Amino acid sequence: MWRYLARRLAQAVPTALGVVLVTFVLFNVVGGSPAAQVLGQNAGPLALEEFDLARGYAKPLFCGRWTATRALAAVDFATAAPSVRAQWHAGDSGWLSLADGEELVLPLAFPLPAEGTWRLTVEGRGPGFPQCGKKFSTVWKKSAKSSTVWKKVFHGVEKPTFRAAGGAVEIRRVRLERGTRHFFDSQLTDYIGRVARLDLGTSASLNQPVTRLLRAGIGPSLALTVPILLVELVVSLTLALLCAYRRGAWLDRLLVAVCVALMSVNYLVWIVAGQFLLAYRWGWFPVWGFESWRYLLLPVLIGVATGLGVNVRFYRTILLEEMHKDYVRTAFAKGLRTERVLFKHVLKNALGPVITNVAVALPFLYTGSVLLENFFGIPGLGYLSLNAIHSADVDVVRAVVLVGALLFTAANILADVALAWVDPRVKLA
Repeated sequence: MWRYLARRLAQAVPTALGVVLVTFVLFNVVGGSPAAQVLGQNAGPLALEEFDLARGYAKPLFCGRWTATRALAAVDFATAAPSVRAQWHAGDSGWLSLADGEELVLPLAFPLPAEGTWRLTVEGRGPGFPQCGKKFSTVWKKSAKSSTVWKKVFHGVEKPTFRAAGGAVEIRRVRLERGTRHFFDSQLTDYIGRVARLDLGTSASLNQPVTRLLRAGIGPSLALTVPILLVELVVSLTLALLCAYRRGAWLDRLLVAVCVALMSVNYLVWIVAGQFLLAYRWGWFPVWGFESWRYLLLPVLIGVATGLGVNVRFYRTILLEEMHKDYVRTAFAKGLRTERVLFKHVLKNALGPVITNVAVALPFLYTGSVLLENFFGIPGLGYLSLNAIHSADVDVVRAVVLVGALLFTAANILADVALAWVDPRVKLA
């Protein structure tokens, strides 16, 4: 058992790393700029840059010694838009021209911080193009079509100067980049390091550590989802046993019809009808809030009612397969009581699929019920997640997805061990 558990935990390590990588790709690569999503499209470059610096987004995605900066967007004058050309005073078309002795003035969006290391790259041609830092073998004087690249590394306190000396210069591309600490100082390594330190970031909307928000929301979520799971499991198994034992009888048909009706009603209908009739009109339950256990009675009742139909039909199918096996007929032939046969023999041998179904539901206990928590004002993780989605709070959404995926992996391991414990036929090799 312990050897198998250790092997499964070792196998879970690559899975966990894959989960971390997938969440990184979803929220850092595919999702666009988190700063623009949180601060809005009208936010200034300095605010966007400070947001990226505070949360580790002002770095290359995977690796690199230099990365782009919002202080100056890279420009190609051969294809630049008229608004960009006007900002650089580059005329209506063609490359940017500098006369002999003229300096290139960078239209920076904000002053460069003194603590940073920067690199200015200028690509162009002309007899006055500086030779210092030249990366291209050919020179303008040899061929009119040649291009020269000029690079200069400086600190924020310095002013980068590009001057045409000895003739005119035509500039095609200009790029300003921020330096990183080392080649592997990237968003990926920063994210993995934070996850390893259990630092899931800071909420942009609430300005609090995400781990603190998760700790505050896990209690209300479990207070709602655990009773729903336990009550739903006990009731659905009991009704499924009655259906399997009375297969074809009026009780079985009635329960199946009720289950189909429960499955056909939309989740929102249950919530709205429960709040209006049971809470508002009849006053049996509180409508909104999380002040005592009474505020959980109605959402737990609705949660049980919405999942009962699916679970009863699923467990009924499993138990019907067991009811027709030889050991059941032998137990009844020996004169054992019906309750003993159903609960000790039939239910025990059908626990495999039951455990698997419960294990799949375990990670969702952590994430809570989004609709129930938001309609009833329960400050759980479902409530937190929906608000984070509405406010584009990337760190909170990413943390909920990451922890939920890791819990799903742990639930699969727990299900395998539980199956071996309840069923001797399962061998943990």
